[in-house]
Amino acid sequence: MKVTGMRALKIGLLVGVVSAASWAEEKSTPAGAVNIPFEGLKTFSEVYGRIQQDYVEPVPDDKLLEDAIRGMLSGLDPHSTYLDQEQYNELKVGTTGQFGGLGIEVGMENGFVKVIAPIDDTPAFHAGIKAGDLIIRLDDKPVKGMSLNDAVKMMRGEPGSPIVLTVVREGVEQPLKITIVRDIIKIKSVKSRILEDGYGYLRITSFQSKTGDNVIEAIDEMKKKGPLKGLVLDLRNNPGGVLNAAVAVSDAFLESGLIVYTDGRVEDAKMRFSATPNDVIGGAPIVVLINGGSASASEIVAGALQDHKRAVIMGEKTFGKGSVQTILPTSNGGAVKLTTARYYTPSGRSIQAEGITPDVPISRVKLEMAAKSEFAPIKEADLTGHLSNDKAKKGGDAKDKESEKVDEALALQDYPLNEALNLLKGINIVHKNGVKN
Repeated sequence: MKVTGMRALKIGLLVGVVSAASWAEEKSTPAGAVNIPFEGLKTFSEVYGRIQQDYVEPVPDDKLLEDAIRGMLSGLDPHSTYLDQEQYNELKVGTTGQFGGLGIEVGMENGFVKVIAPIDDTPAFHAGIKAGDLIIRLDDKPVKGMSLNDAVKMMRGEPGSPIVLTVVREGVEQPLKITIVRDIIKIKSVKSRILEDGYGYLRITSFQSKTGDNVIEAIDEMKKKGPLKGLVLDLRNNPGGVLNAAVAVSDAFLESGLIVYTDGRVEDAKMRFSATPNDVIGGAPIVVLINGGSASASEIVAGALQDHKRAVIMGEKTFGKGSVQTILPTSNGGAVKLTTARYYTPSGRSIQAEGITPDVPISRVKLEMAAKSEFAPIKEADLTGHLSNDKAKKGGDAKDKESEKVDEALALQDYPLNEALNLLKGINIVHKNGVKN
């Protein structure tokens, strides 16, 4: 993999319940000299003195200063924040794929905690938390007025302890109260299976340090069952994670060209990541499934494959997290997470607040089995004394009916996945017949 301009380790932000789907660069270089306005410092000193002298009860100096730092950062954008020593340590541990919490990726919206995505096979996922839910209460405490860090802290706790989340959900009139039991979250970031003969399914739940290697291993396992004629890459409700993993996954399916680049005010914020030869599935067609819970690293992969016309992107518009956070350790053992750049797809598109628009939009739908009617359409084969097909293969009818049952079950269980599989089949039919645009 060719990586240029990269000078530091990239770490993700999956820490049980975390502040936003993103990727980050960690640095230890001291801040350069800056011109600090005297009048602003004078006002700050006055306010500080008034609090110390007149506030209803004493406040420790270190708390006042830490709160001032938090306020300064929170006024910049939703992803810049101050991390105390405990939060900083949890952030670093989070990239390993095991951490404590509920298993949701969250951000702030209008003073409430917004669910970016629940993580597969976690307490939040099994409790029915959905992408887009707004959390308005934690147990009996209103979220309005809390900082995101305070809300996150409340959602953490001892494994086995319950917490009640009151959520507002689009399309539901009354707020929902959902009880979730905290647990140690162990994420398996890559899952795979064969959907039908020759058609593979690859699900990435988050981007961790080893996700790129795990993708290669999963594809190798699927290829042992026969050559792949097509692949569904499922990035739905994937909140992001480690940048290097997103680059590695994109590189697995690209032969050359730019994957993603970043641009910011300082030279270190300007980075470019390019693909290397060797498409692991040999050019077989790919359909990428996305939705509103696909963020950050997921959008990097979807954007790269879309720009290179390597995959058809199907589903809903993504979250739109296109900024870069740099982790700057502080002398007290904590860190500042500061937005330092925006990232762009190979064609120069900025994903920030826009997201990735699918090539084939699919709205959220739920299929139900239609009741069988006694007035079902009559076919030639139903007529008494119909001629038999002298070219019919033995056992063909039974195989066709079995295939129809499999297709029907997949459509009922996961309609977008069924549509992705059908699209892959259609692409292969077109290629097989030599149809050209």
